[in-house]
Amino acid sequence: MLSKISESLTDLSGAERKVAESALAEPKWFVHAAVAEIAERASVSQPTVIRFCRSLGYKGLPEFKLALSASIGHEGMPYVHEELNADDDMASVVEKVLGNAAASILGARRFLKEAELETAIAMLTHARRIEFYGVGNSGIVAQDAQHKFFRFGISTVAYVDTHIQLMAASVLSNHDVLVVISNSGSSIELLDAVSIAKENGAAVIAITRSGSPLAQLADCVLSIASQENVELYTPMVSRLLQLAVIDILAIGLALRLGETASLQLQKSKRSIHSKHLEYDKSKDSES
Repeated sequence: MLSKISESLTDLSGAERKVAESALAEPKWFVHAAVAEIAERASVSQPTVIRFCRSLGYKGLPEFKLALSASIGHEGMPYVHEELNADDDMASVVEKVLGNAAASILGARRFLKEAELETAIAMLTHARRIEFYGVGNSGIVAQDAQHKFFRFGISTVAYVDTHIQLMAASVLSNHDVLVVISNSGSSIELLDAVSIAKENGAAVIAITRSGSPLAQLADCVLSIASQENVELYTPMVSRLLQLAVIDILAIGLALRLGETASLQLQKSKRSIHSKHLEYDKSKDSES
């Protein structure tokens, strides 16, 4: 169902697309919301909500809600995936995993605020040093971020161990920026590291859920929200959303740095290419 909504986006009017994005972003809320609540959340008229449902082939909102509820209402496979059943074939696995991921990424547009992204990129542009903190799945995203950002010629590092995060935060300064990635935004150790970093004057960007303890501590919050129950299921979509935000920040920073970023990236590419040529030549000489 979510994949069907995603695929219909290009065929919908601008107003109907807002309703679709509301359904994609919060499908469980959408199922129980009144037409007036949906219209208000999507900033459209109530008739637009009905037209959206009919555009997808349903008689009205009640029939659309029944179909949406049926597609998200089961419990899934515990600790594996919320949308999958043990007897699903591979076609269903592909449909549900990709459909769920695509729907969540498209729905993220409702939560990411342009002003906050601009603020984050401005903070990163002027940073002497950028540190990325994350734990578990979010730690992998932190490492991916470091891999992207160091190529701009900026001093960067990623820490995924909570003890090292605490020590590293203690030597940050008001010239540094800390980017903290956490789906729950409630890890005590991570929050302690953020508090220490702020005491030392570092600016903090949080990629997390809106309203989480981490969001309340941060100077800039880039909100992500997925419908995953991470207490019961393996986080999948939340990781993809975090990676997407990192990509947005990296591209935004590259645009802000302009030619400087292009030159730095060119240098790293040339370095890798020259080393490959040296390696190929050495192999040829050995043979």
